[in-house]
Amino acid sequence: GLRKLGPDNPKVRLAEEIEEAALAALRQAKPDRPLDTNVEFYTAVLLDAIGIDRTLFTPLFAVGRTPGWCAHVLEQQESGKLIRPSSRYVGPEPE
Repeated sequence: GLRKLGPDNPKVRLAEEIEEAALAALRQAKPDRPLDTNVEFYTAVLLDAIGIDRTLFTPLFAVGRTPGWCAHVLEQQESGKLIRPSSRYVGPEPE
C-alpha cells in the first residue's frame, strides 16, 4: 500500500501532517475521549496513488460499506424497529 510510496512522497507527508494536526485538535477538544483515525483516513491517498479517478472515490467507499448497510436493514426488518444511533447531538442548531 502506501508504504511502497515511501515516506518522502509529498502526498503521504501531507496526509501524515493533517492526521497529526487533527489528532492534536481532537485531544485538545476532548482530552477524556481517546479518538484516532481509521483506515479510511488514508484511502484517498492510496486510491490516488494507484491511479483511481477521483470521481470514483465516493462510489468505491459506498461499495465497501454496502454489506454493512444491508446487514442493518436485515436487523431492522427482523426487530421491527428502526436502528438509531445511541448518541445525542448536542451541537448548535442548524440555521
